Amino acid sequence: MKKAALIFFVLIHAINTDAQNITGEYYLQGVMETASGFQINADSGFQFFFSYGALDRYGKGTWFMQNDSVIVLNSNKRPPLDFKLDKHTTTKEDFITIQVNDENKNILRYVQGYVKTKAGTETFEMNDDGIAQVKVQQADSIGLIFTLCPDRYSVFAVTDKNNYFLFGIEPWIAEVFFENFKLIYFNNMLTGKHPLLEGNKYTYEKE
Repeated sequence: MKKAALIFFVLIHAINTDAQNITGEYYLQGVMETASGFQINADSGFQFFFSYGALDRYGKGTWFMQNDSVIVLNSNKRPPLDFKLDKHTTTKEDFITIQVNDENKNILRYVQGYVKTKAGTETFEMNDDGIAQVKVQQADSIGLIFTLCPDRYSVFAVTDKNNYFLFGIEPWIAEVFFENFKLIYFNNMLTGKHPLLEGNKYTYEKE
């Protein structure tokens, strides 16, 4: 009986020690040309990073341990839209102009979208100046997506007869948000999903 109790105490102590030592930097393993990982801080905060080619994304929030083996990550709630409508007006043109503006002009051509009308849906791509023209006269809604971060469309209802729309890009468009995102912690490794990649099992090793 005493021997069993001693083994149980040793196991509990090892688990608690692991939980205390979870802080550190964990890097994604086995995914070519991709750098990604988590930094788990002692103050219950975390940072996430993802780098693939010219694309860099990030995230941050808080974490807590669940059952001494699962780390749960949460961040602020994601805002409803990744673009903002800065201006809309009516011109004499017989087509709709959609323009996107940002300080970084190099990313404007990576915006795509659609114009939905009563007759159907017309898609468009921005040119290098962030301008697209669609040969329709009345829109019901406009959807925009940033193809480097294609998480979702931002959809704007059109309730008037305007045919010129100027949009801006929100600063959080490249941010990654977390809601009860769980990773299993064992032996200085985290395993589970990746917030941006398909699949259910990835490994992050501590360095």
